[in-house]
Amino acid sequence: MTSRLECDICVVGAGAAGLSVAVGAAQLGARTVLFEKGAMGGDCLNYGCVPSKALLAAAQAARTIADAGQFGVRSTPLEVDFAAVMAHVHEVIAQIAPHDSAERLERLGVRVIRAEATFTGPRELAGGGLSVRAKRFVIAAGSSAIIPAVPGVESVPVLTNENLFTLPERPRHLLIVGGGPIGVEMAQAFARLGSAVSVFQRGPLLPHDEPEHVDLVREQLAAEGVTVTEGAQIEQILRIDGGVAVREATGRDTTGSHLLVAAGRRPRLAGLGLERAGIVFGSEGITVDARLRTSNPRVYALGDITGPPRFTHSAAYQAGIVIRNALFRLPAKVDYRALPWVTYCDPELAQVGLTEARARERFGTAVQVVRANFADNDRARAERRTTGGIKVVLDRRGTILGAGIIGAHAGELIGLWGLAITSRSRLSALTGVTFPYPTLGEISKAAAGAYYAPQLFSRWPKRLVRLLLALG
Repeated sequence: MTSRLECDICVVGAGAAGLSVAVGAAQLGARTVLFEKGAMGGDCLNYGCVPSKALLAAAQAARTIADAGQFGVRSTPLEVDFAAVMAHVHEVIAQIAPHDSAERLERLGVRVIRAEATFTGPRELAGGGLSVRAKRFVIAAGSSAIIPAVPGVESVPVLTNENLFTLPERPRHLLIVGGGPIGVEMAQAFARLGSAVSVFQRGPLLPHDEPEHVDLVREQLAAEGVTVTEGAQIEQILRIDGGVAVREATGRDTTGSHLLVAAGRRPRLAGLGLERAGIVFGSEGITVDARLRTSNPRVYALGDITGPPRFTHSAAYQAGIVIRNALFRLPAKVDYRALPWVTYCDPELAQVGLTEARARERFGTAVQVVRANFADNDRARAERRTTGGIKVVLDRRGTILGAGIIGAHAGELIGLWGLAITSRSRLSALTGVTFPYPTLGEISKAAAGAYYAPQLFSRWPKRLVRLLLALG
């Protein structure tokens, strides 16, 4: 028997995007239903942001101990208890899980149905023995890891972000296919925890960031013993005694104990019945307009299932756009000009707005660039973390188009530049800001100073000062 249920808004998927919409809608008084067939919290909580950053924190702790000698602190030989590291990772997940739980959502007024949902028509979907008719639907079913169609890959155990954090033992030699943010972060983490690591990237490492900043990441990975092959052409994956091997087109074989695939993600479209709802989609995901509406005017889609950008913070931002459109009938549109992204390696890599290359594609020779280095920052010197710096991209009038930071806590520092881009500020706005001393944040003002110093100390200001002094 199928029961009928009517509501104001029905959400499919309890990841970051779906949860944000469901909680927001319920708190605004909308009758809200949420379908989730898998783990509450989605990839971010269970397989992505949370466990990866917990693992990175453990790896950073190991690195801090290893580097303590530069501060005159002597420690006993480093020892990594991998089982305890993984226990730490799952403890962090468990601490956050109640916030994303079905129980919490139900207390807030959301009807949670733990089942797969599929559209049966343009205004109705079914799942868990229910047929749900809603005024508005929201699809936030997320994405999953792509397994490249490399000969032999089906013959070996493959790790992705979905099972990496259940490893019972530390990999002896981890082979990673993919040199994007996930591949780089996990390469450094496992290297610091004692694994040998080899990375194979089809193109350049971290291709969406400033190349000069990526150079520093590449150097650091090499210094920590990570082998990175860029422009790799993987011809075959081989199962061997005790592990796996990657064979390149050059004929070189690299053997390891484990294989991690971090070569991109694909939207979870299967089983949704999108055709029955009249929803257009493709290989990159569901097609949406700037208001995140699908081709069915009653259905919105957001998060990974709509394609890039695939970030938890962009999903939360998109949720606000959907709520304004679906509940308040406001024509809110997405604007990604100031969307930041961070790769949580060491040195940390953060970017917001346009890179220099993207800016020059759009504005040509009108683009200006200014830099400041952590080597000139007193807090960075005190902590012996002077690698990297900031690069700011401007138009001819000094309006901020983008900023990239590489160095300690880059992700914490990039938000100021997102605000500047959102408000269409010129770099001069930062010259009047007082930063506490000594902080890494002073590097932002240092960049502004570096831009205006040549003008301030040029011939004409000096003449003016001499004239004013002569007048008494």
